[in-house]
Amino acid sequence: MKFALHLTDWQAMAPGLSDPDQWCAWAQQQTPIDPAAPQAKLTALPMMAARRLSSGSRLAVECGLSMVRKHAVDAVLYTSRHGELERNYRILEALATGQDVSPTDFALSVHNSAVGNLTIVAQKPLVSSSLSAGRDTFQQGLLEVISLLHAGHQRVLMVDFDGALPAFYHPALPPAMPTWPWAVAMVFEAGNTLTCATSPGGDDVEPALPQSLQFLQHYLNNTPQFTLSGEAAQWRWSR
Repeated sequence: MKFALHLTDWQAMAPGLSDPDQWCAWAQQQTPIDPAAPQAKLTALPMMAARRLSSGSRLAVECGLSMVRKHAVDAVLYTSRHGELERNYRILEALATGQDVSPTDFALSVHNSAVGNLTIVAQKPLVSSSLSAGRDTFQQGLLEVISLLHAGHQRVLMVDFDGALPAFYHPALPPAMPTWPWAVAMVFEAGNTLTCATSPGGDDVEPALPQSLQFLQHYLNNTPQFTLSGEAAQWRWSR
């Protein structure tokens, strides 16, 4: 499989990282992200809306809202490996201990909660979708972006994110898996500045960064060629 596209703009948030200069320095130095570092203050998302959202969705809607306000986006895709795991854990814990389930947790526990809140806060009836595909969530999301572009959409916003993973799950997780909240928003258009080709031969080694942050690191370093490992394939990029 081979496809190409053009990255128009991006924005990302993670502990201790928010503005482009910070991200560029992180990419060049390749320093680990410090989970204990403070998250940057939200500037686009209204506080009342932010209070309702989980840690990952808050960052995802913040980044997505900034991109929607800067660009004439006509379709949106949100991708997340774990979705609303924070809320779903709280629901399960409440049921297991005989407590009442929070109506807010119940209403916002679905996988498309973040993208739905984006369209509500932005007050834009955009074509939207939500996707999850394990370790390859970011790469599979890009295939959906290509489909949207082929369907006639001119500018597609894709936001890849995850929230803080509850401590209950940590003993069963691979040691390298990030458990802190982060989000990467990217606006794509048709083009050939970035080309990706797949080859067989995935691996079962959990990387220290999700695919979207690996991609962003190489992109900011202007790496001419790089490979993102997936569960069943190698995703080979060139620019």
